[in-house]
Amino acid sequence: MSRIEQLLAFIQEDPADTFSIYALAHEYLKSDRSKAWALFEQLLRDYPSYDATYYHAAKFQQEEGNIDLAEKIYRDGIALTSQNGNTKAHRELKSALEEMLFE
Repeated sequence: MSRIEQLLAFIQEDPADTFSIYALAHEYLKSDRSKAWALFEQLLRDYPSYDATYYHAAKFQQEEGNIDLAEKIYRDGIALTSQNGNTKAHRELKSALEEMLFE
């Protein structure tokens, strides 16, 4: 069973398993970026407090050239991580945003 198949099975078993959705998005980054984005979008929409999503979703949009959307996602993640006290993720998001804006 491939990693994608395993993750799909986990999600079928528990559709609210945010880690498996997130991991599946990362797997799809290697082979099907549209599926990866659909999963990042799902996480942002349905599980906005899952802060691990924000960095990679914003980076995805940055790589696609969608700078305005990337900036919005970074800023949303910065606000969330500030609110929930996740200082490491907060620093990483701020750094990535600053790097993108000042390239």
